[in-house]
Amino acid sequence: MRADHSAHKTGKSRRALIGLLAAVFVVVAGCTSPAAIHPKPAVDHRPNFVFVLTDDLSWNLVSHMPNLVALQHAGTTMSRYYVVDSLCCPSRSAIFTGQYPHDDGVFTNAGNDGGYFAFNQHGDQQKSFALALHKAGYRTALMGKYLNQYQPAYPEPPGWNEWDAAGNAYGEYGYNLNQNGRPQHYGSAPQDYLTDVLAAKARSFIGSSAASGRPFMLEVATFAPHAPYTPAPRYAHAAQQLAAPKTPAYNRLPANPPPWLKGHPPLSATDQANITTTFRKRVEDDLSVDDMIGGLVDELRATGLARNTYFVFSSDNGFHLGEHRLSSGKQTAFETDIRVPLIVSGPGIPAGRIVSQLTSSIDLAPTFETLAGLPVPAGADGHSLAGLWHGQDPVGWRLAILIEHHGPNFSPADPDRQTFKAGDPPSYEAVRTPTALYVRYAGGFQEYYDTATDPDELDNLAGKGVPAVLRQALSALENCHGGAACWAAAQLG
Repeated sequence: MRADHSAHKTGKSRRALIGLLAAVFVVVAGCTSPAAIHPKPAVDHRPNFVFVLTDDLSWNLVSHMPNLVALQHAGTTMSRYYVVDSLCCPSRSAIFTGQYPHDDGVFTNAGNDGGYFAFNQHGDQQKSFALALHKAGYRTALMGKYLNQYQPAYPEPPGWNEWDAAGNAYGEYGYNLNQNGRPQHYGSAPQDYLTDVLAAKARSFIGSSAASGRPFMLEVATFAPHAPYTPAPRYAHAAQQLAAPKTPAYNRLPANPPPWLKGHPPLSATDQANITTTFRKRVEDDLSVDDMIGGLVDELRATGLARNTYFVFSSDNGFHLGEHRLSSGKQTAFETDIRVPLIVSGPGIPAGRIVSQLTSSIDLAPTFETLAGLPVPAGADGHSLAGLWHGQDPVGWRLAILIEHHGPNFSPADPDRQTFKAGDPPSYEAVRTPTALYVRYAGGFQEYYDTATDPDELDNLAGKGVPAVLRQALSALENCHGGAACWAAAQLG
């Protein structure tokens, strides 16, 4: 009896073991979820970045963009953020590289000293924050405008997983996109409107990034609100009741103006009517950008990525509209042109905060790299803004920033070429401090404005003498190379 019972028990155990092995075979054969065989990769918890970079968007447009205003309320505004030059390609090159024009070699939109070709000739593709993040495992995407002179037939630069870049697409219709190496033409149908196309592609990229589990860097660079100011059909004539803003500098020359500005007559009635029309069109053009901002925020929330994503909004340069008797344009060292919005929300960023420290477009690349856990290259002239973004008040912050401009601009192929009315200044170097603007032109003419008492820059005091500290700061900054040297040069002695 015991022997029979033992044999029966042994046989039962073997059958159980065989059943278990069969079940394992069934799993391996694929009769259960593939995820059980190929589990999802571990989620990378490094932060994501959505960077919306607009073209020619000035501070006087922000209040007309409700989704952007909501971003301000949810995050932090850098109220004294300046570009290295109020011109597209130098500004964008500085954003990518973290370098001043005298180090990245891009001073203009075309020619030996500017544009896409100068950017490449100076090795700037290898300095881009996108390449650094890409090498560190980030999914990266650029959509929209890259650099002046770039054409969709050109190869994609290194460092981008997704590439949807256009050439001359300022009109928002009838353009080509290089879509990951393959050209795609978009026509004149309502669904071809460029800003909306970019918005849809950006939302799709966020969704695919959420599924991948990898952190991402998404730059959406619109052509709006650059001329010719083509609004989405739904916003045509939406701003026709708005009046153009007028600061105390409107239709006024400063005392002792520079030679390039001195001969400007008062704005005529026709000039002022055109300024009003231009402002209204710019607002209408921006409304689709504002829709895109709202849609991207919604997508981040829907995918569960909002809490771990820095949403950054800015512009490549400002824009004047009647100030100092200039019609619509840019390229000057006046506040209207060099100070632009920088608004950011995201993990650890205080809501509704305004930061007044001096910041520059050379600071964005170091900031993205720092927040991604990467070292900032020693050759970058900028400084990380991570501390300022997170509510800190660092001791010993910079007291001066540099603006560099090459002009006048005579290139007929440049979309930013300006007429006498808009203003076309010659080459200059300028330094901006918390309380002053100092400009030195090729040829020696100088401007000095005490912006603490003269914020609209109407009284050029250079004829009475320029403080030595400003002259010294300008000399130090225009000759600095690398983060340590440029930071020291910005301390005003």
